[in-house]
Amino acid sequence: MRFRIAAALLTTAAIGLAGCSTGAQASDPNGPLRVAVSPQPHGEILEFVDEELAERAGLDLEIETFSDYNRPNEALTQGELEANYYQHQPFLDEYRTEKGGEFAWVQPVHLEPLAVYSKEHRSLQDLPQGAKVTLSNDPANRLRGLKLLADNGVLRLKPEVSESARVEEAVAENPKNLELSTLSPDQLPRTVEEADAAIVNGNYALKANLKNPVAIESAEGSPYVNGLVTTPQLKDDPRVVKLAELLRSPEVAEFIRQNYTKETVVPAA
Repeated sequence: MRFRIAAALLTTAAIGLAGCSTGAQASDPNGPLRVAVSPQPHGEILEFVDEELAERAGLDLEIETFSDYNRPNEALTQGELEANYYQHQPFLDEYRTEKGGEFAWVQPVHLEPLAVYSKEHRSLQDLPQGAKVTLSNDPANRLRGLKLLADNGVLRLKPEVSESARVEEAVAENPKNLELSTLSPDQLPRTVEEADAAIVNGNYALKANLKNPVAIESAEGSPYVNGLVTTPQLKDDPRVVKLAELLRSPEVAEFIRQNYTKETVVPAA
């Protein structure tokens, strides 16, 4: 039996679990595969798998939706889940360094290109001196945003910048004297109205219905592909293996192409 838990209820329940969990719980190999997702596009993609592909493949899914970026990894290490699907490898590496835990990267699924949105300007080259630009405050996506600006020639980064570097530590030259401000990723879409430019992750651009970016990162060779993650103990679990196969199926790739723009979500290469 497959069932789905509403995002708001799950988020509340997850906070309670974080406070009362006493350690990892054993996974039931005969039970449903419990997978944490963020609402868009991960939840929508996994719901497509659940409704159209899973039953024929003999896979029983339990989809749990989280809004907090840290909770899916916490829940995975505490044994509340068997897998999660919401993050890219650099974010996982950053989380593992800061908070510990054992994880296994299973399968890349899709890329959410980082893009620059502006209400007032048609290109990054049009930004005036002292323009206000907002970007993510999480280290992996902060550096990713700075690289996007550098790739478009509006600033230059120092060589071999680490993901933990703050903005002022990463930037070597800022000829336009851009005022670079960092915010929580979910807050960035609203700054399109306030700043000269906002650098927004694809999932949040999708949720906010942002259109016509003035710059977008290249998908070719990107390390920021979102994928399926589990624990080392469960990497070979038949349920996890089957879900990985379904997420990389032609049907899922076509679902992504039909339901999202190339500026927000594209299938992994």
